[in-house]
Amino acid sequence: MTEKRKLTIFSFTDLKKQHVPIVSLTAYDYFTAKYLDEAGVDLILVGDSVEMVLYGSETTLSATMQKMLYHTEAVARAVKHAFVSADMPFLSYQGSINDAVINAGKFLQVGAQAVKIEGGKNFANVAKAMIESGIPVLGHIGMLPQSVNELGGYRTQGKSEAEAERLIEDALMLQDVGVFALVIEKTYSETAARITEAMKIPTIGIGSGPHCDGQILVLNDILGLYDKFMPPFARKYTDLKSEIIKAASQFAEDVRNKKFP
Repeated sequence: MTEKRKLTIFSFTDLKKQHVPIVSLTAYDYFTAKYLDEAGVDLILVGDSVEMVLYGSETTLSATMQKMLYHTEAVARAVKHAFVSADMPFLSYQGSINDAVINAGKFLQVGAQAVKIEGGKNFANVAKAMIESGIPVLGHIGMLPQSVNELGGYRTQGKSEAEAERLIEDALMLQDVGVFALVIEKTYSETAARITEAMKIPTIGIGSGPHCDGQILVLNDILGLYDKFMPPFARKYTDLKSEIIKAASQFAEDVRNKKFP
């Protein structure tokens, strides 16, 4: 378990240098964030995946600034040791750079320590402006959920040499502008390994093989609380869905049979 201290952006480079894998999970509310913090998770991401796993949407695209700030504030209030980053939702940073910086700053105002934006070299100037304004940025390349329509679905990235070279270029450009770490989503393992080897900053994989400097998964997937689909790279560590149904069914039976109260 990671030493019980408040992690900073510099902690992640230290973990990479020490060859200590970075542990990351998503959280969307006070209590689960509190429990993840107690478990020793290094990075808690308030993901725009909230739109799918809590609100039942088919994609992350309908997440809004209002929703993301609401969930970020709840998570940040709970966490004492882990590093908290928040996903910037679709259209909150794709417009003007000025609007992107202002929107990013709102996440720090509610307690996040960084923001995550999707995209490579096309958004390097946006990341640079945020960082120059004092807002740490977590990069995200590979499969980009906010670009699912452009990419033709949730397709694994980096299979061809041309795709691999493009992703490596994206990663290095984001590193050059100052992102402190990089999420690599649903990318061929060999390509993710090449990116990780080329980087001074750590990479955090999701569905991108074992060679990244850390791993992140959606909390609801590992708890068995999201059953619309299970990503092939995720792992269910427990089945809270069944436990919830069991407990609620027992309560209903007790009430109907007048065993409770």
